[in-house]
Amino acid sequence: MAAIPRLDTIVPCSFTGAGGNRLAADAGGDPGAPGVLLLHGGGQTRHSWGQAQRDLIAAGYHVVSVDARGHGESDWVDAGEYTLAWQVADLRAIVRQMGGRPALVGASMGGVAALVACGRLPDLASALVLVDVAPRLEPEGVDQIHRFMHANPDGFASIDEAARAVAAYTPHRPRQPNPDGLRKNLRLRANGRWYWHWDPAHFAADRHAALAHMTECMLEAADRIAIPVLLVRGRQSDVVSEAGVAELRAHIPHLEYADIDGAGHMIAGDKNDAFNGAMLQFLERRFGAPAPAAGHP
Repeated sequence: MAAIPRLDTIVPCSFTGAGGNRLAADAGGDPGAPGVLLLHGGGQTRHSWGQAQRDLIAAGYHVVSVDARGHGESDWVDAGEYTLAWQVADLRAIVRQMGGRPALVGASMGGVAALVACGRLPDLASALVLVDVAPRLEPEGVDQIHRFMHANPDGFASIDEAARAVAAYTPHRPRQPNPDGLRKNLRLRANGRWYWHWDPAHFAADRHAALAHMTECMLEAADRIAIPVLLVRGRQSDVVSEAGVAELRAHIPHLEYADIDGAGHMIAGDKNDAFNGAMLQFLERRFGAPAPAAGHP
């Protein structure tokens, strides 16, 4: 008889997306516990939620973290199938396969898809946590992200070279002494060079047109949101401003808000403990505290 995994063990799994595409994921916790689905930002992978997923599992939730289409170990698809509509369709497919109504936690790109999905499908989720994303984004911050993601089309000679690029992009964050943790975000190709773990076609569309469409869809969806919503913003974010928060609150009057000092756009990486604390407190206020996972007090 095969050994039964501990409920606090994270195991790889996969889902089938809206186009039959494979979506790589990690899952952990009691499948009968309240569900939480973690959706990463553009250019990231499911591993960006590592500590958040472990803390949620320890708190008693069933937690799934998934690689978006064209990211990480998920399938790359036709270039025209990276639109917001396809991301929302994938999200709907994942929730259907999970069962129930999980809480959705979405950072940046993942938050856009989550908000739009919840507005269009009111029974999809039980709660929504938006991580440094709002319908109107600051152009300077968006441009900086765009420059970083297009800066090295020929890849890197080594993981350390990629780490230097990340350090230049996030100068406020202490550099890790061992850059090997970046390996999960890179692919080693036959030419011996390392490339980011996303399909470049994902970001090939006219970003100005895409942002305008995203804003329109998010504002329309926000007016329909009735489930509990938390917006977590990095106080030093150059992507989401206080004005952007105020606008979202005008469309979602019951919006809860946490402003994390010392964090920029990538909050979970900048101030992981503060972010996890805000997220867990929100979920507990709304749904009570589930039983801790086996092996945790």
